[in-house]
Amino acid sequence: FGAAAIVFSGVSIGGFPQAMERLAAAPETAALLTRERVPPEFFFSYMLIPLSSIMFPHISIFCLTARRMGQFRKTVVFYPLCILAIWLPCTFLGLAANAMTDVPGIESKIEARATLAAERESLSPAETADLQRAAAGDDVIILMLEHYAPLWLAGLLGAGIMAAVMASDSQILALSTMFTEDVFAWYGGKTRFGPAVQVQTGRLFVVLIALVAYVIALQAPPGIFGIAVQYAFSGFTTLLPLLVAALFWRGSTKWGALAVVVWTAATMTAIAILQAVVPAPPPGTVVPVWTVAGIDVVTRTPGGTDVLGYMPVLPMLIGSSLLMIVVSWSTPKPAAATLDRYFPDGSPSPRP
Repeated sequence: FGAAAIVFSGVSIGGFPQAMERLAAAPETAALLTRERVPPEFFFSYMLIPLSSIMFPHISIFCLTARRMGQFRKTVVFYPLCILAIWLPCTFLGLAANAMTDVPGIESKIEARATLAAERESLSPAETADLQRAAAGDDVIILMLEHYAPLWLAGLLGAGIMAAVMASDSQILALSTMFTEDVFAWYGGKTRFGPAVQVQTGRLFVVLIALVAYVIALQAPPGIFGIAVQYAFSGFTTLLPLLVAALFWRGSTKWGALAVVVWTAATMTAIAILQAVVPAPPPGTVVPVWTVAGIDVVTRTPGGTDVLGYMPVLPMLIGSSLLMIVVSWSTPKPAAATLDRYFPDGSPSPRP
């Protein structure tokens, strides 16, 4: 779908080389073709995002239920590459959209962004929020498909792209399976109420999760990709030490795993509260939130929150890794029967 969108859009605008030349020639867009405006710390933070892919519910459940490491090795290797194959066309089209000023919807977004940059000092928080909403770029692919492609093809490509990017149905279903098996059945629900009630509980869980996500979406600012990076990818990456320890470290304990989960939930909640209390500043500016000895430790940025210039995912990952190690060292080790169940040959990791 992404390749088809690129072909149709590229042909319609006369070729992407010409679009890139127009972007490079304009002072206001030339920096989009380089990392000139991207600090090294911020760029490095994005290198941690692929680590989150193994913690997606529909992937982690596969890793945890596999009998041998070889059964999920290829999945762990190729799944991030598949995500790259989906996101790369979308990102490239988003960049090229800056040259598609003949598309009315995209032109209005560019104008809103220019207003934010030129009048950021005089804008009120409400005006800034309205302009940021108008400049949000999540729907630019849909806009260019509506403009350049036939209506029926635009609908098919748009639906396919969004379905491939989100894949929310598989994640919710995987979470439902985790809940019904690891919570409901584990604590005796299946024994007391039977498998039929377990199935109904799983269905109810899916509905509740979808409703919670819907309510959050109504309150959250526009920009699904920004939300995904700030919360979903950061949270999943923070949970990675838990999965690695569970699969490969005989000395890991349930208390270490619990500490990682609590740390992830606490940091995610703290970021959400911070970004709700401190409004996002206009593009090109930051708001210091916590300063120590003249150094801005925590800052509110137009796109979210930074910690010493890095995205929150870095300190969150460091914290969860330390907690997994320290708490596991400090708490009783798993029973021999538990170790024999998950490490049957006595090796420090599952069978290859």
